[in-house]
Amino acid sequence: MRIEDEVKLDFRDVLIRPKRSTLSSRKEVDLQRSYTFKHSKRFYQGIPIMASNMDGVGTFEMADKLAEGEIFTCLVKTYSADELIEYFNGPVERTECVAMSIGTSDSDYNKLHQVKKESDNKLKYVCIDIANGYSDHFAQHVRKVRTEFPDLVIIAGNVVTREMTEELILSGADIVKVGIGPGSVCTTR
Repeated sequence: MRIEDEVKLDFRDVLIRPKRSTLSSRKEVDLQRSYTFKHSKRFYQGIPIMASNMDGVGTFEMADKLAEGEIFTCLVKTYSADELIEYFNGPVERTECVAMSIGTSDSDYNKLHQVKKESDNKLKYVCIDIANGYSDHFAQHVRKVRTEFPDLVIIAGNVVTREMTEELILSGADIVKVGIGPGSVCTTR
């Protein structure tokens, strides 16, 4: 471990600074974006805002509502394989903006296998989420999932540095979750 004494910033220090615009009204703003992901080669078009897989946020109900506006949701990890299979076998349009979430345990890996297989490949996104992504084990798990599921878009995190973001991308992540928060139930800081 290395101790850094420089001034640190957190989310309270962030200001989104406006800049000159050619738009005459905020109604003219278009948030739609298109991406082709680096590893999975999947094409995405939508609004690149993501509801997190936190308890009370990443629910099926939230995903269905946000999908109406083409906004993405990472589901909580606590859904069972059967619940996820039933959800992903529902209307196809809602699964275009939804990721199941897993950790790095063998049971999570097995759940991913089962959901991918039994949802007729409607699962397109997986969020591999651990509180603090600074371990070789985590990067190795991302590599393992990428090798087994080359067509899945992998979202991996949580990290806060350029070096670990780069490591996760090199390990097979298409999207990296940035930010280790001091939430009321989160002891990782």
